[in-house]
Formats: sequence, structure tokens, C-alpha cells
Amino acid sequence: MKKISTLFLLLVVFCGSAQELLPFVENYDKSNFKGDNQVWDVTQGQDKAMYFANNHFLLRYNGVIWEKYQLPNKTVIRSVFADQDRIYCGSYKEFGYWKRSHGKMTYYSISKRQQAFDEQDNEEIWKIFKAKERIYFQSFNNLFWTEKGQLQKITFPFLISYCYVIEDQIYVATVGHGIFKLKGKQLQKIPGWEALENNVIHGLQKKDNQWFVFTHKNGVFVTQNNKLVPWNAPLNAVLKAANINKAKLVSNDKMLVGSMTQGVFLYDFKSETYQNMNRKNTLLNNTVLSSTLDQENNLWLGLDNGISHVEINSPIAILNDNSGTLGSVYAAVQTLPSKYLLASNHGVFEFEENKLKLLQGTKGQAWQISASPSGFVIGHNDGTFLYNPEGQLSKINPINGGWNFIKSNLNESYWQATYTGITVYPNPLDLKVNKTIQGLLKPIKYVAQIRKNEIWAADNYRGLYRVTLDEKWNTQKVENITQNSGLKNDFGVKLFEFRKELIFWINSNWYSFNAMTNTLEKNTWFQKNFKDISDIISIDDQQFLVEKNGQLYHIKEENNHFKWNTIPEKYYKGKLINDHLKISKTPHNYLLNLEDGFITLKLDFKNTIVEKTSIEAFSLNKKVENGGEIDFNSELKVMVISGKYGIDKPNLFYKMDQSNHYHPIKRGIIQVNNWNSGSHTLSIFQYDGRNFTPTQSFHVVVKQPWYFSLGMILLYVAMLSTLFWGYYKWNKGRYIQRLKLQEEALKHQNELKELELKAQSNVQIQAYEKHILELELQSKSSEVAGKSLSIAKQTEMMDSIQSILESDADMNKLKSDIRKIIKINSVNKHEWESFESNLNQIHKEFITQLNHNFPQLTPKDIKLCIYLKMNLSSKEIAPMMNISFRGVELHRYRLRKKLGLKQEENLTKFLLNLEALQ
Repeated sequence: MKKISTLFLLLVVFCGSAQELLPFVENYDKSNFKGDNQVWDVTQGQDKAMYFANNHFLLRYNGVIWEKYQLPNKTVIRSVFADQDRIYCGSYKEFGYWKRSHGKMTYYSISKRQQAFDEQDNEEIWKIFKAKERIYFQSFNNLFWTEKGQLQKITFPFLISYCYVIEDQIYVATVGHGIFKLKGKQLQKIPGWEALENNVIHGLQKKDNQWFVFTHKNGVFVTQNNKLVPWNAPLNAVLKAANINKAKLVSNDKMLVGSMTQGVFLYDFKSETYQNMNRKNTLLNNTVLSSTLDQENNLWLGLDNGISHVEINSPIAILNDNSGTLGSVYAAVQTLPSKYLLASNHGVFEFEENKLKLLQGTKGQAWQISASPSGFVIGHNDGTFLYNPEGQLSKINPINGGWNFIKSNLNESYWQATYTGITVYPNPLDLKVNKTIQGLLKPIKYVAQIRKNEIWAADNYRGLYRVTLDEKWNTQKVENITQNSGLKNDFGVKLFEFRKELIFWINSNWYSFNAMTNTLEKNTWFQKNFKDISDIISIDDQQFLVEKNGQLYHIKEENNHFKWNTIPEKYYKGKLINDHLKISKTPHNYLLNLEDGFITLKLDFKNTIVEKTSIEAFSLNKKVENGGEIDFNSELKVMVISGKYGIDKPNLFYKMDQSNHYHPIKRGIIQVNNWNSGSHTLSIFQYDGRNFTPTQSFHVVVKQPWYFSLGMILLYVAMLSTLFWGYYKWNKGRYIQRLKLQEEALKHQNELKELELKAQSNVQIQAYEKHILELELQSKSSEVAGKSLSIAKQTEMMDSIQSILESDADMNKLKSDIRKIIKINSVNKHEWESFESNLNQIHKEFITQLNHNFPQLTPKDIKLCIYLKMNLSSKEIAPMMNISFRGVELHRYRLRKKLGLKQEENLTKFLLNLEALQ
């Protein structure tokens, strides 16, 4: 996790050492960059990223993420140097350069290509520098460079520490032999610098026309009359004990010296004073191994354990106490150019010359410090104190809890809001004379006066009151204005004075007082510009601070327009005291209280608009170019890189596609998941608290899901085609099989039907034949019966006639007897009726069929039909019907007509077929 280390010292009451105001520092340890301990060298690349030689790793930090890389031989990296798009590095028997492409660093060895080292060499490249367009690689014994594609080399006659380039001239600092100029490949001794012999030189700088030489253990030497003499400055004695490691000019007025044991010293040539940053107050480690200035003129330190970013060019300075001695600071003022007065929950402290002193009798909660003609008025839990210009403290009012102390806008009087009400101080030169306002004896948080005989007061809990007074501050009337205005939620009312008018912050809305209606009305101007703020703190008539969504903005009004400046959150994150922010103005700065100290900011601080940010996007560990493609349902990690590390680091937001919602970019990273397929745009904006200024946009195309890709679609088509073809073949096979089965079933069914029909036909034929046989049998039986009867009668009659003929009777008697016998043997009516009845019974079904089909037939017709069906001839039928042969033929003719038979149709056959159809 990134540690933002603000500055502190152990604070000791009365005479202990205390933290001075130092630049803001960001510290990074191994938990941040996941590397090793020592950071041997540091440089900033053309891409504005910072590069570090961290033992076995090359570290890269772009302000968003850390990357680390190793050399192919995995040796310790001792030096780095950036030139254009190359990051040169030096190691054990190795030097070359890195280039970045597709989001990764790739190494190219120069030493191996040029065969710079032999087997017996034991060299490490400790420094890389550029002089006259050449890149040099320096070890403790040699200096390498390439020229016209060939490796050039100088072997020094003795051990050296470092080479320095000043005004395009290379100076070689040796170990024990002083400093030499390099002319071609020859070393030239510098006259008058003999004092450097027997010293190890760790720095060489030139300021104006004066040289500064930094030795490891013997401090700093400077040129004087062309000779080197010890530097006559108090810091020099400290540096001798600290063991100098690195040194450089960071500006024309300031110089940095990094030590082995006491951190870094920042020397100011104008004031001839210095600041010491070390482990006690800001750094992670006291051993400074490397340093560089970035493009913002801020300092990067490579330590024995960690990396520190020191904002020496920032308008912000910080006092921060992590020891707990100071506590939460509720107010801070500058009493003298080098002296501060602090009100905290632990008491009132003086801070001067890096010393912190608790003022006697002030232990406990102190709320506020305000300037007055008599001195500084301190609101305390135990009463109100006056701190006069001589630094003496006295109690002027025993009333507990002075929250606010403000000057009237009408006269020289002062008003104070306390735990129990409001106090007025008529004479600023004699603050012991004061009076409590009656009629509003309750905790009052804010008080203000802009009109004569009228004051406004905000209750600590809820309610806004207007108090009308007479000339002697006697209360005439007290009105609850929020209640009169119908505001139900009037908790935490705040008063804000702007342009000699009062504006009220109530329940996230801005109100002004309408004297005509005696009610509050929304202030549209402030409502438009400062909606949804959390707190507002006045600096002066034209400037104030607002807190919005945890971010502080410095506001300045110019020509009825508000100018917004962002104060980066890193300087106060988690340290603001909600509802108790206070500003104290100095000639060039203003002080803002924090939970464990305060910060100072310059009044002329301005935001820098970053015209364009850079974007690096990765998906599945592969870099995605602007307009590139990513897989569906894959995460897109977008790094928004401003190239700024200090106060100018922008406050960035983004929005997606056509959305109107802006999202803050936390830690410079946007992570997007579950994008729909298609084209998308990320738009990046810098936000100053009021306006969103576009700085960059990034376009990406989300591929169709893998299951919708062209290959898969072709596969789906092939699969569907195969499936349909298979289904078609299978269905066709089933259809053919079904047809075969149907055909076989139909064939079988036909066969069964044929067999059934045949069997049925056979049965019908058999039944018909049986019936015919039965009919024939019946007919024959009837015929036999008739024939039998006839034969019997005839026989009986013939026997009788034979008997008569054999007798001797006369002829007449014979005739008479024969006639008598014939008459006797004739079939009687009863017998004939019996014959007909039997005949009808035998042919009952046939008679029924005839009656059903031919109802016009008479019984005589039916009797003829029966005889004909019995296949009797007309001659045989005639006696049976007792008619002549001719009568039978005529009857047959008439019967054919009734039956509707054609001439060619056989009557007997028709009657037989009719019986078969029964």
C-alpha cells in the first residue's frame, strides 16, 4: 500500500525538539514496489515515468502502478540513465539499454554486442551520464562509450568514485587523488585543488562561479581565490558527521546533500539555513543512495530501504505530529515570521525555532484563535484567553467554550459564540470588558453582525436566530428564523459572510434573508455554484475554501465569477476535522488545521490544467491500443497517466460512452467489466470542482462472445448444416423405413384383407352353397313329398282301377267305379293346404325377401316364384296351380314385368340370385 508520509518529529513539552515545517513527502517501501532494499540510482524517462536501479530489479513507476524487470543475467543493477526513449542501465560486467513497447520493457545489451569485458574483468557500472551527445558508462576503473559503432574505453591509473559533467566538461573524482579534468583520454590535474587529496569525493557542483566539492567524510570544500577551502557554513560540521553520499543543486537558491546516516539536508543559500529530512520526521531510511529532480523540480530519493518523493517545489508545507503530543489542531495562526500558535484538544502550544511549548494553564480543549488589536484571542474549554504581542497569556473571560470570535462589520466591537450564548466585546483594546447577550442562553456555534442593532446566531444543534438589540446591547427580540421560514430540517446551520452579506447553509441548501417577508429564500447564485458541499471556510472577502465529496477547493471570486483551484487530497486525506475547519491568513499563505497538525498553502496557488493525459490499457495481460479489440466478458484495466507527481497532479474523472455520469478515477486506474459487445469510448476529464475539462479519450471494441465469433458462427453453420443433413438423412431413412413398413403393413393388411375377404367370401360362398343346398334339399324334399303323394295316390288309384278291371262288372258300372276311384284319389283341399303350408315354411326367407323388394306381388305370384325357384317346368306347375300350361306361361310373363326384368334376363336365375343376396 502506498504510504503518504507527512512530516513529524517527537514533540516534547516545553523544551523538546519539534517538527519544523517541511515539504510534503510520499514514501514507497517494498510493499509498494515488490522489490529489494537498496535503490542505487534514479532517473526520469522521456515518458515521464520514474526508473529506479533497485538491486536486482529495474523499477518503473508512472504514478499509477509499479513494474519491475530483471536483466537476463539477473545481476545487481547499479545505475540508470534516461535519454530519449532509452533507459540505460549498468550492472556487473554488463551495460545496455531498455526500450518500452506494447506495455513492456525489453533489454538490449551493448557490452555483450561490443564484447566490452574479458573473463578476468571484475567491473560494475556505477554511473551513466551524457556529455556532448555521447552516453558514458563508468566503473571504478574504466570509462566506456561507443563511437561510430565501435566501443571506446579509458582505463584510469587509479581508483575513481564518480564522473561529473559540468558545462560539457567531464570531471573525474578519484579516491585519494583529488579531481581531474578529462581531456580526450588524458587526465589533467586542477591546480589549487590539492586539498582534495586523500579524500573520497561524492559530489561536485558549481553555483555561479563557485565550486562545491563534497567529500565522503570531510565535509564540503568551496573555491576561494582559485583554491579549495572548507565551506564556512554551520551545516558543514553536521555533514562531516553524517558522511556525504550524494549532492546536487536543486535550484539556484537551494542545494541538496544526501548522507549515509542522517538523511537528506536541504540548504537555502538566501537564508543560509537548512532543513534536515530523516527517519525521525519524514523519510523511511537515513541512508540516501541516489537522488534526482523530476520535470516538476521535485526530488526523488533512492534510500537504503525505500523511495521518497519530496515536493520541494510545492506551495504546501506541513507540520504533522504522529506522536500524539500535539493532538488534533482546531486552529493555527502565525504570530511572527517564525512563530506559530496552535489550539488543540490537548491545549495551546507555541511553535518556534523547531520547539514546541505548551502554554501554562491551557491544558485541555482549545477551539479557536483569532487576531485582535490587543493580541490573539483564544477560545478554550475553561474560558477565553488573550495572548498578547509579548507572548504573555491571560484569561479575559471565564465563560466556557469560546467556539468563534469575530469582528463586527459595523464597528470595532467583537462577538463571541460560547457554550452558553453570545458575548460582546465593545472595546477591542480592553477585552476584559464584555457583556453576555440575554434571551439566547444556549450553545451558540456561529455569530455574525452586518447590520446595526442586529446579530445572527446559529445554534450548535439546530436553529437560526435573529436577535434585535438596543444601543446598549440589551435584547429586544429573539426570532427563530428557520422556524418562521417553515424549514423542518434546520440542524447544523452555518453562517457564511460574503460581500458584507450573510448567507446561510442549511440542510445542503444556500439561503439569504428577505427582510420584507422576514423569511429565508434560496440564494440561486450560491445554490448554482456550490451545491452539495460539506463545509465552507472564509479566507477573506474574495477567497474561501469549500469541501466537496472529501475534496478541498480554493475559491476566488473575480468579476462575479468563481475561480476554482483543487487542493489535492493526498495532503490532508483522513485528517480533516469535520465542522471545525478554520483558516488563518498570513501575508503570503494561509494555514489550515488538521487532526495532527496543519498545512500552509500559498494564496497565489493555481491549478495546472493537464492538456492531455496518456492512457495504457491492458486486457488479459496484453496491452490494448486505442481503438483496439478485447475479448467479450474480459476485464479492461485502464491506467490514466498524467505524468504529474506533485501539486499539479490533476483531479481526474471519467465517463463511459454517452453517459452523463462522471466517475472519479481512484489511484489512476479504471477497471471495466461486463461490457456489451461493440464499440465503446472512455472519456477522461480533469475536474476543478466546477468544470470538467476533457483531456483524453480511449476507444475500444469488445469482440462478440467467443460463441458468436466468425469461426464459431461458421462452426455453428457447419454443425447446424451437419445436424440438419443428419436429421434429413435420419428422417429420410425413417421415412423410407416408415414407407417400407407402411408398404409391408399395407401389403400385410391387404393380404389379411384378401385372406379375410377370401375367407369371408368362402364363408359366404359356403353359406350360399349351404343355403342353396338347403333350398335344393327343401325343394327336393318338397318335390319328393309332392311326387310321393302323387305317386301314392296314383298307385292307389291304379290299384283300384286294376281291381275294378279285373272284376266282371258291366261297362257302365266299371265306368262309374273308375270315376268314383279317380274322384276319391284326387288330392283333397286339406291335403293341398297342408302341402302349401309346408312349402311356405320351407321358403319363408325367400318369401320375406320378395315381399320386401317387390311389395306389389300377389300370393299367386309368390307361389309361382317358389315353383320356378324349385326349377319346375310350366307343365309341372300347371296342375299344382290348377291352371293350364298356357295359363302358367301367361303368369310367368306378367311376373317378369312386375320384377322389372329385361327380355334377356332369366327369371329362374334371377330368383335364385335374389335368394343368395338374403
